[in-house]
Amino acid sequence: MDNQKYTPLKLKAQLCFPLYACSREMIRLYKPYLNELDLTYTQYISMLVLWEKGSITVKELGSVLYLDSGTLTPLLKKLESKGLISRNRSKDDERNLIISITDAGYALRDRALHIPTEMAKCVLLDEEEAITMYRLLYKMLSYSDRANQE
Repeated sequence: MDNQKYTPLKLKAQLCFPLYACSREMIRLYKPYLNELDLTYTQYISMLVLWEKGSITVKELGSVLYLDSGTLTPLLKKLESKGLISRNRSKDDERNLIISITDAGYALRDRALHIPTEMAKCVLLDEEEAITMYRLLYKMLSYSDRANQE
């Protein structure tokens, strides 16, 4: 007995499910490439930010990656134990922890250079579709940012 009233509760009616499933699948596809670098996906995206910025506070990194300090702290400790980053208190404000990339962290960047190209081969979207998806996902994230500020 299919009651129309419950149609909104069907899995296929949920936008969140294909987003969740695609996210998990993308991370699974990254795994063999990241294993070569001895990085998890979350460590990898942290390194992406650090390769771009050089150094950043934990708070700023969390904001960029949509991660809380409870997730970042063990992740950053692990990256530091691998010699890829350093963590130091700000001289201006000791409450701020500054994450900086090390020479070893920069060296890893060359080994990671092929990953975006390899991952692009895994996505069954043409360039226009990929650009549209990118814009839509960031539109959703910007709404999330606004909602969290209210």
